[in-house]
Amino acid sequence: MAVTEAGCDLTYCKMRGIVTVLAAFIKERKMGLNDFIQKLVSTPHICQHVEVNSLLKIDENQNEEVDNNELAESPVSTNCLLTDPLAHFLSKTLQCIYNPPPRIFFQIFQMFLHSRSSLAEETQIKPCDFDYLKIIGKGSFGRVLLARHKESTKYYAVKVLQKKIIMKKKEQKHIMAERSVLMKNIKHPFLVGLHYSFQTTDKLYFVLDYVNGGELFYHLQRERIFLEPRARFYAAEIASALGYLHSLHIVYRDLKPENILLDSQGHIVLTDFGLCKEGLEPSGTTTTFCGTPEYLAPEVLQKQAYDRTVDWWCLGSVLYEMLYGLPPFYSRNTAEMYNNILHKAPVLKPNVSNSGRELLEGLLQKDRTKRLGVKDDFLELKYHSFFSPINWDDLMAKKITPPFVPSVTGPTDLQHFDPEFTHLPVSSSLCTDSLTVTSSVKEAAGAFPGFSYAPPAEHFFM
Repeated sequence: MAVTEAGCDLTYCKMRGIVTVLAAFIKERKMGLNDFIQKLVSTPHICQHVEVNSLLKIDENQNEEVDNNELAESPVSTNCLLTDPLAHFLSKTLQCIYNPPPRIFFQIFQMFLHSRSSLAEETQIKPCDFDYLKIIGKGSFGRVLLARHKESTKYYAVKVLQKKIIMKKKEQKHIMAERSVLMKNIKHPFLVGLHYSFQTTDKLYFVLDYVNGGELFYHLQRERIFLEPRARFYAAEIASALGYLHSLHIVYRDLKPENILLDSQGHIVLTDFGLCKEGLEPSGTTTTFCGTPEYLAPEVLQKQAYDRTVDWWCLGSVLYEMLYGLPPFYSRNTAEMYNNILHKAPVLKPNVSNSGRELLEGLLQKDRTKRLGVKDDFLELKYHSFFSPINWDDLMAKKITPPFVPSVTGPTDLQHFDPEFTHLPVSSSLCTDSLTVTSSVKEAAGAFPGFSYAPPAEHFFM
């Protein structure tokens, strides 16, 4: 069988070769390509074009359109067709091998290759589109600032990272993983949302939801412990967020009170996704040593393979801290603390209910194969007796009144942020690119391809 278009003969073998190249290209540039397809399918006047629609159409009967035997030979699994536009694209392309519509195949293939030149940095957002008001946080690679968008007057938290520092510490992979996870967070009420990301030659910018109710860490420091109903409410919202990440095959790996924010209404917002592990299947494991000492699971500490239950260990540690005032195995001596994590049972005093102590025992099980959540993940927590007072549908809809509402007068009220940060001067260099173009700046300029993002409807394909 041969397919001819524009004077070019495509044999069956050549078409298989093209698809092989496409598959390799997808693997290499998955992040940028995913953005391209997302923009394609979310732009009505493009995706509704009859030929584009016939290739990219996602409808209720799409699983019936492809013969099961053909899908069995395809590298794309059927369960991702509805959720992953890239997988759907590749599946449809593979169908072209068996019943190729030449004109459609050639047009989309050309669009696909043409996109390589435009995937990287098309966002129109610039640093000078914002007024930077105060520093509200500080990290290893840069600072987080309260910023107001000049045109819309909306307030955002803008995370500004120095490329040179990231590259010096060889942390590019973690930064791009954070960006990738943020792109998937738009549908969950207890995960911080990404509005834009963009870059200059020397800096990376994440424009995030502005949350000014303070860190859980800040409130725990002030109050020492929380009453059980309040701790249960926070643990439920955190658990639902972790369960959602797990459903996307993402393991969070760094749950701690500093990464848990309260919004102005008193709801949890999970932030900082730099240590997330993507692509971990329910039965999958990983081995990277990472996390925060007080909250490390035994298997991580022993540098063994670990799975998504590492997040449930961390939740147990945070819940314990909310109820008892300190992490379960805490010691000022790090070596002693590590020994406690590996060998000592958590001390569960009777001021916590039986169901609360039972939950903590399940979450802080040192053997991950026996830990609560190992079989059915979030569902095991959801139906635990400790959470019986929680209506989970109401929780997700934010219909449950939070047990504590931070006193916040408006977006510029910074009383719940550490004065150590808010008293720092805001640098005027935030609106300028690097003035000195050194070799390291040149290297950094191209080190983060595909980082930039803006909502598709704003300017793509216009």
